[in-house]
Amino acid sequence: MFENLSERLERSFKILKGEGKITEVNVAETLKDVRKALLDADVNYKVAKSFTDTVKEKALGQDVLTSVRPSQLMVKIVHDELASLMGGEAVELELKGRPSVILMSGLQGSGKTTMSGKLALMLKNKKHRRPLLAACDVYRPAAIDQLSVLGEQIEVPVYKEEGNKNPIEIAQNAIKEAKAKNYDVVIVDTAGRLAVDEQMMQEIAAIKEAVNPDQILFVVDSMTGQDAVNTAKEFNDRLDFDGVVLTKLDGDTRGGAALSIRTVVSKPIMFVGTGEKLEALDVFHPARMADRILGMGDIVSLVERAQEQFDEEEARKLTKKLARNQFDFNDFLTQIAQIKKMGNIKDLMGMIPGVGKQIKDLDIDDNAFKSVEAIIYSMTPYERSHPDAINGSRRQRIAKGSGTNIQEVNRLLKQFEQTRKMMKNVANMPMGKMGMPKFRK
Repeated sequence: MFENLSERLERSFKILKGEGKITEVNVAETLKDVRKALLDADVNYKVAKSFTDTVKEKALGQDVLTSVRPSQLMVKIVHDELASLMGGEAVELELKGRPSVILMSGLQGSGKTTMSGKLALMLKNKKHRRPLLAACDVYRPAAIDQLSVLGEQIEVPVYKEEGNKNPIEIAQNAIKEAKAKNYDVVIVDTAGRLAVDEQMMQEIAAIKEAVNPDQILFVVDSMTGQDAVNTAKEFNDRLDFDGVVLTKLDGDTRGGAALSIRTVVSKPIMFVGTGEKLEALDVFHPARMADRILGMGDIVSLVERAQEQFDEEEARKLTKKLARNQFDFNDFLTQIAQIKKMGNIKDLMGMIPGVGKQIKDLDIDDNAFKSVEAIIYSMTPYERSHPDAINGSRRQRIAKGSGTNIQEVNRLLKQFEQTRKMMKNVANMPMGKMGMPKFRK
């Protein structure tokens, strides 16, 4: 995500390195490169020009402190303007109705149905809502079945009407169902449509009129770049939607949609899809995204994802076990499960400042834990609880049962022992050094 843009911007700022002060000449040279980088990222031409003009105006109006180099100041100005370009602040859903209604709109193939499921899961788990999914895509084969499967996976009910081909009636009846059964959010999954398809555009406008949604979200595939922005404008002219949801931001996207869409349609990006898992949906934070574009990482989002998987009681028990050197493979499996729930491994590592650049060319498999899990699951319950009891014959049996070899089993056991010692030392640090209580044996 944004890797090419990040590299180009970094090269642009090098023009100012070694310069004693900001001048109109070196700023112009830097911003010429910045503008090229933005255009290569498929940012709207007018947006790119306006952006660099604003940065130039602010840069030339700045007095550089002796403790701040010109390149550092330029990075700060570009960062602030990137955040402003993408909206400045995160925007929350406004759900005031009972039930609140969210109307999902977008092109065919943009990922509306999957995004409907992701949004329902987010509202259920993070906002403690009781969502109901409404299956109103009556045209695409298996669309209703797909939403039903998603509903089962996240344990959210799906309202559907077999044989009814009128999406307006289905949406209205779903709201009645929600009122009768005390669901407080209805997410209406509509059919994908083309902006040039007048009949379909009239239909979704009629659905909007019939259900009077609290929020209308436009779902767009960020891989389509500038085309996504043009389509968003067409939909906004007809629906006046409230916010944008960008899908596939974890893919090979150049970032043009994320950087242009707010300026072109004057509507905020509210959510971004960051992976295939149903948990992979994040609130869009412009300043954090600017951090990532400029290679500064996004440690705040990383901590937030960790906190979502954090169980205070389990953490307290684990800290005690660590201090007593009782950490075993059952605990290790639990930690792996929590890490996997946080999302795409490479995406997580990219949130750590300075790491994104180092791993950009690495192919980090999301299934990297599979062999480790296979080895642990091939252990007996006693062996998982008593790692020190795993001798040579047990190791051979575990290797055979997990489809690995003895070297891989030995490597895991060695890494596990090193991890256990390190974690024990951390757990035994006094309060104040790590902010963790010291538990005695």
